[in-house]
Amino acid sequence: MSASGGTKAIVAALLANMSIAVAKFVAAFFTSSSSMLAEGIHSVADSGNQVLLLFGGKRAQRERTKTHPFGYGRERYFYAFVVAVVLFTIGAAFSLYEGVNKLMHPHDLSSPIWAFAVLIFAIIAEIFSFRTAIKESNAVRGNQSWYAFIRHSKSPELPVILLEDLGALFGLVFALFGVTMTVVTGDPVWDAIGTLMIGVLLAVIAIVLAIETKSLLVGEGAAPDVEEQIRAALESAPEVERVIHMRTLHLGPEELLVAAKIAVEHDDTASQVAQGIDEAERRIREAVPIARVIYLEPDLYRQQTTPTTTAG
Repeated sequence: MSASGGTKAIVAALLANMSIAVAKFVAAFFTSSSSMLAEGIHSVADSGNQVLLLFGGKRAQRERTKTHPFGYGRERYFYAFVVAVVLFTIGAAFSLYEGVNKLMHPHDLSSPIWAFAVLIFAIIAEIFSFRTAIKESNAVRGNQSWYAFIRHSKSPELPVILLEDLGALFGLVFALFGVTMTVVTGDPVWDAIGTLMIGVLLAVIAIVLAIETKSLLVGEGAAPDVEEQIRAALESAPEVERVIHMRTLHLGPEELLVAAKIAVEHDDTASQVAQGIDEAERRIREAVPIARVIYLEPDLYRQQTTPTTTAG
């Protein structure tokens, strides 16, 4: 994912959510709707999440230090994980609390026209934000399905924004459902049900985001096709007989560490081995530009044989 593409999607979502949050709180004040209040908190949480993603992207650009010799690229994963926690604690927990409270102490809506007007405005704004996220994601996801893109992307920002925007759209539909049913039936319990549906939705999205970003934060290797490109680049070098074993690790979305033990000819001189390693590194970087930290260990390949037993 290009940094500019992720930033564009984040900024679009931030602007949409800030304007939507103000409108929702105004509607909640005039209507006394718990689902509108929950949606307002949802938009505030989303706005905070986008600020965190922008902050994490900025922090990740710092130069490496002695304390952090591999740089700060994984700060983007940390702040994406914080986003998942914030989405759950602020968005989901408050919505569920407000829904339960409204079930126990129901009260009628007033001036529902405010709610309908704001929800329609919010849906239009969220569609704009979601469209931007889809456009930026399509530029990098290739032939992957949306599930595979969210599941395997090494850049956390676009999957986070995609799920946030999708959740926001469904949340607005749930709020519209709750308000509409309350107006039609005259029963405020429907408003509470809409609020609870929003809370459950946010909890599910938060759990999915937490699982995915935790995996990135702990440390993921390169995708299988990328590892194959690296292996092919290594074995194409004249002085490399074969790759004995290899490990990869994402230091950040656009920075990959490659460590490999390579087999060289037993009669190669030290100078030839050094030249071969330099050439192998050049070919790796040419095939996979994000492979910026490479450690290659030369060794002799020893064919493993299975001991046999003879009958006595």
